[in-house]
Amino acid sequence: MKQTTAAPVTRRRFLAASCTATLTAPHVITAAKGSDSSVVGEGAHRFQVNHQWAQLPDRFQWQTTHNVAIDRNQNLYVIHEGDATRKEHPAIFVFDESGRYVRSFGKQFQGGGHGIEVREEEGEEYLYVCAYQHLKTFAKLSLTGEVVWQKHAPIKAGGYAQGEASNPQKVWGRDRFMPTNFAFLPDGDFLLADGYGSWRIHRYDRDGNWKYTFGGPGEKPGQFNLPHGIWFDERPGREPLVVIADRAHHTLQYVTLEGNHVETLSGFGLPANLDTHGELLLVPELYARVSLLDKDNQVVARLGDDVQRIRNDNKFAIRRDEKRWQAGRFIHPHDACFDKAGNIFVAEWVASGRITRLERLS
Repeated sequence: MKQTTAAPVTRRRFLAASCTATLTAPHVITAAKGSDSSVVGEGAHRFQVNHQWAQLPDRFQWQTTHNVAIDRNQNLYVIHEGDATRKEHPAIFVFDESGRYVRSFGKQFQGGGHGIEVREEEGEEYLYVCAYQHLKTFAKLSLTGEVVWQKHAPIKAGGYAQGEASNPQKVWGRDRFMPTNFAFLPDGDFLLADGYGSWRIHRYDRDGNWKYTFGGPGEKPGQFNLPHGIWFDERPGREPLVVIADRAHHTLQYVTLEGNHVETLSGFGLPANLDTHGELLLVPELYARVSLLDKDNQVVARLGDDVQRIRNDNKFAIRRDEKRWQAGRFIHPHDACFDKAGNIFVAEWVASGRITRLERLS
């Protein structure tokens, strides 16, 4: 097994800025959660923090934010886990490039909304969404929320409890289906990480038909302990491979499309998902930071780093206590994505939700 420790960087400096973001429309709830007075990163990777970017109309409520994705028009899609008792509340919200609310939908994902990605297919863009908890499903939607298809547990893969596809219940275990994130492949297929369920990776064709499975629980290379995030890494100059955020192992595992282990990167704190932009790999970590790696997978920046304070917090109570949140410091980054300009959007696993925009300065 080849194992590499991601190279550390010096602790980033937080620089005071002179202005605070303001709202541009009345009757809006922002993901405020702290003022915007920090610059994070260093060298060629510096970003202005804006915790107040997303403007949610007051008829809605911020809930636990899980994942983010962006379309070619630079609209941001945010999925909440959502409160299962609020069945008419949308789980998916769309914001334009200025942070203004555009639309919302997806009430069928309330109480279990998790992964979301945008994919272009023959000139048309679609959303891929997965949900866990009692929902245990994944679906392809239009950008306005119309369902193209929806699927449940791949019983053909074996290993799942009886009724897991036909009558899913809020039961956890390795024989359960709890999908977390997608990776899109060049031939139109996609991979789906069963991160909270069987700890396996499933491959599907573009119509959502199951093809094969690899991985599973264990300590050996190519085995996982909560494979939460997944991406197809085809950055320039690198061999195209699947990279998996093996969260509870605190590692990234590189594997082939068949699941054969190639390399493990260590030095992360509960890595949750991945994205790429040019030569950069983006890794949100639940232990209070977002990491950037170069084409050689060396760490070039740690953004919003507050690892020790969060790790030492009693039962992560801070995720429900906004008074203790600090500008420029993350609590629990659960997902992050780039826009076309290299700005970064971060969704945090906190009770009242937080979406942060990191504007690229360098």
